[in-house]
Amino acid sequence: MIEVVASMARGSVFLAGEVLECLVTFTNPISHLSTSASSEMLAWSSAQIHCQFHASESRVALPSQGAKQDVQAGSDTVLIPSRGERGQCMLDTPPKILFCDLRLDPGESKTYSYSELVPMDGPPSFRGQSVKYVYKLTIGCQRVNSPIKLLRVPFRVLVLQGLPEPPFPQDEEVAPSNPFLEEEEAGRRDRRTLERALDMLMITTSRRAPHLFNITNARGKVARFCIFKTMYRLGEDIVGTFNFSEGDIPCLQYSVSLQCEEEVCEQYRRRPVQAGSVTSHGRHTESCLHTASSHFCLPVPLNVTPGFSTDVVTLRWRLHFEFVTAREPVEPPTVMQSQSEVTVWTGTEQVDVDTFSWDLPVKVLPTNPALASYVSQFTGTNSISI
Repeated sequence: MIEVVASMARGSVFLAGEVLECLVTFTNPISHLSTSASSEMLAWSSAQIHCQFHASESRVALPSQGAKQDVQAGSDTVLIPSRGERGQCMLDTPPKILFCDLRLDPGESKTYSYSELVPMDGPPSFRGQSVKYVYKLTIGCQRVNSPIKLLRVPFRVLVLQGLPEPPFPQDEEVAPSNPFLEEEEAGRRDRRTLERALDMLMITTSRRAPHLFNITNARGKVARFCIFKTMYRLGEDIVGTFNFSEGDIPCLQYSVSLQCEEEVCEQYRRRPVQAGSVTSHGRHTESCLHTASSHFCLPVPLNVTPGFSTDVVTLRWRLHFEFVTAREPVEPPTVMQSQSEVTVWTGTEQVDVDTFSWDLPVKVLPTNPALASYVSQFTGTNSISI
């Protein structure tokens, strides 16, 4: 048996347009039965990236694919990276040959390096209620006169959507070069592209401009809300403040939730009237009666998918607010001068209330892929024995 181990050089999260690098090691392990004639032989091995798409039949109506069949699908000696996978392969890169005719003696191992540009025109990794987009690196190996064996290494892809155009030409150097360092021009260009994208992401999400909102219901003004920006990176904290002293209606309680809404495009909906799927990723609740001001802090998880849009589905982010207000004024506690400093105020047993909600759209953008790798469910390493 030959052991095949694939390990990604830098984590398992990549930005679209970044170069994915993976080391693939083939080893013929030594056993007590090994002899000089125990050499193992592989005919060939190749690797490629593919994105698998799966849609929920109860929510998405995809156009019929007809009776088209792949004449090669029944062959065990043809490399089909998506063989045995659910859904359909919507994107793949050209396969790259790692080697042909590899012979390994007992205890010998060979390591090959695979590198490929993560496609820019693909969707991000996403596991929603309506659709799923899953990226995998598939390595195919074959012994002579034997079926192909597939080693799959799943990874996560982040896609930058919704950023403004960069303020400098794409071919312009944005940082001084070091004449004492020698490196290949192509590799340096790839790193510049990634660094340029991350710089633009940092600049865009670092801009602060207070947004003020007057929160009102049918009876009058409840509070003033302030948020410093509406664009956030994965891992950032969303901070907002309330000023209830300017309100005419007493607010008893408020809650804020960070939600994503997954909406299927109209032409692919299973039903003509179909609501989007809403998922909450954090909630802050606070009682605020007789409170002059308050604030909340909701973190954007590192493992969620930033907002994006494809031909089938659109993912948007928002802050969902819920308020509970009193219909009548609620008198604050009074402390007489003759009383001690320690007093206990007992609230009214019954209060007539109104409830209402409000949604504030926000943008959630990717972050540095190296940071997102720390919480990724994928290890970037996998192995098989053939």
